[in-house]
Formats: sequence, C-alpha cells, structure tokens
Amino acid sequence: MKAVGYAQSLPITEPRALFDFEAPLPEPAPFDLRVRVLAISVNPVDTKVRRRRAGTPKAPVILGWDAAGIVDAVGASVTRFKPGDEVFYAGDLGRSGTNAQFHLVDERIAGHKPKSLGFAEAAALPLTALTAWEGLFDRLGIPPRGMGGTERQLLIVGAAGGVGSLATQFARALTDVTVIGTASRAESRAWVEALGAHAVIDHSRPLAEELAAAGLGAIDYTYSLTHTDVHWAEIVKAARPQGRIALIDDPASLDVMPLKQKSLSLHWEFMFTRSMFHTPDMIRQHEILEEVARLVDAGTVRTTLGAHFGVINAANLTRAHEAIEGGRSIGKVVLEGWPD
Repeated sequence: MKAVGYAQSLPITEPRALFDFEAPLPEPAPFDLRVRVLAISVNPVDTKVRRRRAGTPKAPVILGWDAAGIVDAVGASVTRFKPGDEVFYAGDLGRSGTNAQFHLVDERIAGHKPKSLGFAEAAALPLTALTAWEGLFDRLGIPPRGMGGTERQLLIVGAAGGVGSLATQFARALTDVTVIGTASRAESRAWVEALGAHAVIDHSRPLAEELAAAGLGAIDYTYSLTHTDVHWAEIVKAARPQGRIALIDDPASLDVMPLKQKSLSLHWEFMFTRSMFHTPDMIRQHEILEEVARLVDAGTVRTTLGAHFGVINAANLTRAHEAIEGGRSIGKVVLEGWPD
C-alpha cells in the first residue's frame, strides 16, 4: 500500500524530510478496524513527533492522527462497526499513523462519519473535536446548557486554530457561558466571530487590558491553546478567584505560585491519554465522536476545514507541515485521495 513517512528527524525544508514509499498491508487485532483512508488532516502533533522520533530507511515512521475513510475489515471482537461503514477518528499516538492507504484503529476511539460531510470535511474534525470537548467538559468542567453558567465567562486563547475553532462552537452551542476568543489578524478575527464567539480580543496585546477595553469582566474558565508561556501572567491576572485554567501546548516552564492567592486550578488536556493508557473510560472517545457527528448533521457544528492541499503524498504533506510550523494557518489543513 502507498504511505508517506520519514527515516530521520530532519527540518521540513530538507530533501526527504518526508517521502513516499510502499508499506505492508496491516492485519487487524481483535478490537481493530482496518480503514481504507480517503482523507487526512495535519496537526501540530505531526510536526512535533517528526522532530522527536526517528525511524530507519527500512522502517520509516508513518505520521498522521486524523482520518476519514471506509472500514475495510474488522477484528474478531469488534461489535460497533462493520465493513463498508464510513468512519472518522484521531487514532493512537503509540501506533502507526494515518498517512497510509490502510490504517488500523481501535473501534473504541472511532466514530461514524457525519453523513452530511464529505471525507475531507470530516477528516478535519476528530483530533481537534476530541481535544476541544475534553478540555471544555472533562477538564474545565463547564456545565452544559441549562445547568448554570449564564454569569460566567470562557476565554479561548488561540481561538482561530483547529482546537479553538471547535471549542468556540461547542461552548456557544452547548453551554450558557459568554465565549470570548482571541485572534490577532483581521481574517482570523472574522473566522472566530463567524464560529459564534460573543467577543474577540487581540492576543498580541495584554489580555487583561483587552478584556477591560471590551467591557468584559474577570474570566471563570480559560482554555489556552497556544503560547501559554507568553500569555501566562495575563491569563492569571484576568482570572476570577477560584477560576479554572486548562492548556494543551508545551510551555518550557510555568510559575504556578501566582495561582495560589486566587485558588486557581490548572488542568492539562492531552487527547491521547485515554488510548495511550487504555483507561477504563476509553470508549468515551467513541461516544464523543458519535455526538459530534450528530451535531454536525443537525447543522449545529460545522467543519473547520481551512485549506485543502490536494492528494496525499510526500510533496503535499511537506507543504502542510510547513504551514503548520509557520503558525499562521486558520482552521485545519486537509489532504484527500491518493495518487494513481
């Protein structure tokens, strides 16, 4: 089968940082789906793994943790899917990735693809949808609509990115909190406003000052998605006493002592935790993806596809990695189909 991988951890501008090759067809374990991959999207985790994990010329690393496709075969213990089902999922960081024509995924972390979306549109959703959902509801504990929250405010730092785009939609549609996104460019600001944020502030300026200038009060929930170390002092300053802060990025260091005076709580969100440790609630990711598909098909949530980079090959994936590393993409970068 066709696949895209790498042998050495090279800068993406170097020749053969990513290359096309032929890989063996994988065989499903008892709980696995073997999926014929029709579309993928690229996430910051792809670029991080490429820089940190090395393969060999005989065993290249295959990246990719977002896919939409059709179930080709199932393991002996699979009960929720059958061959021919259309699925979408983010996969498992500890297994070979989705940048291959056929891919194995545990059924407990896969969902049925939204019927109203094509494969490229669906591939933009899984990893970021799971990260957004878990961050808002499992980590920050934001109450669902009708259960409180009308007097509370949520700040999403980096709201125009993949996770922020879904977090903005989920928070607006499913909770009663005031949703405040951050964006620094006119086009990213327009994107966040279109996704339903009640207000958008500029994260290139001090956050507390921006909130005050917009007539917005202290923040009850902060979901920081990028450059947390840069914004940390302002996040703490803007937080309401006994507020909650969640983050997903990798700050070099954070001084947590300022949290004490306000009794602020800090939460990490890592979407791969459930699959990496086979937690007892691993099935929760299947349930979340099923709910996301329902919300999409109901017209409540829209895909966050931002750019389509063509077929799945090394040249186009290289361009996608360059776009992600440049930090100026809006929404998700998606590739679809395989070269003849």
